[in-house]
Amino acid sequence: MKSAFIRKIGAATVASLLVLAVPAIAGDSTAKAQTEHGHDHAHDHDHGNMQGQVDGRAAQRIGKGYFADDQIAGRDLSDWAGEWQSVYPLLLAGRLDPVMDHKAAHGEKSAQEYRSYYETGYRTDVDRITIAGDRVTFHRASTAVEGQYAADGHEILTYKAGNRGVRFIFQKIGGDALAPRFIQFSDHRIAPARADHYHLYWGDDRAEVLAELTNWPTFYPAGLTVDQIVTEMTAH
Repeated sequence: MKSAFIRKIGAATVASLLVLAVPAIAGDSTAKAQTEHGHDHAHDHDHGNMQGQVDGRAAQRIGKGYFADDQIAGRDLSDWAGEWQSVYPLLLAGRLDPVMDHKAAHGEKSAQEYRSYYETGYRTDVDRITIAGDRVTFHRASTAVEGQYAADGHEILTYKAGNRGVRFIFQKIGGDALAPRFIQFSDHRIAPARADHYHLYWGDDRAEVLAELTNWPTFYPAGLTVDQIVTEMTAH
């Protein structure tokens, strides 16, 4: 993420990422986008027990990115309320090495290759985020900026692997000038539910933020210890 909270992606980059974009059903402020990139990290978590309105097997499929459009429902900022810590500093300090070793033991890359992948994905200068009501505060080393946000619909991304993801989008309606105009949440859920962690995308251009697929700053509850975060990440 850029230090001024603006992500700049060239037109050529956006064009290469978004192969197809068509309007969604009338009356809904969503759109669909076909992308060339499949989120490896979207498969890291099994959220079956978090989708109370569907059975366990269907919920597991949702967590892996397989669902019908009519299963998606709007969400409020309250799903992400609280204080959250970035896991990027933990990765840089080697505190997530057990997670990388676990992935290497069960995946197709070495621990160092996974570390490099997540260094790109987790990278951010935002150490902490607090969400209370409609206000989102971005905390950095010595500064903080706050924005007031309102729901701006959702977008569906279809990945090359065939699975899909949903970004829940909020637009700034007040607050500090340096607070990003748009924030987009992805937590592998598609309907109202309390998040246990999330990936957050932000910037001043809605379409450019949506096109970002390689950098997904990730936040866990601030009250969790490093050991608890490692346990969460290696549980599935």
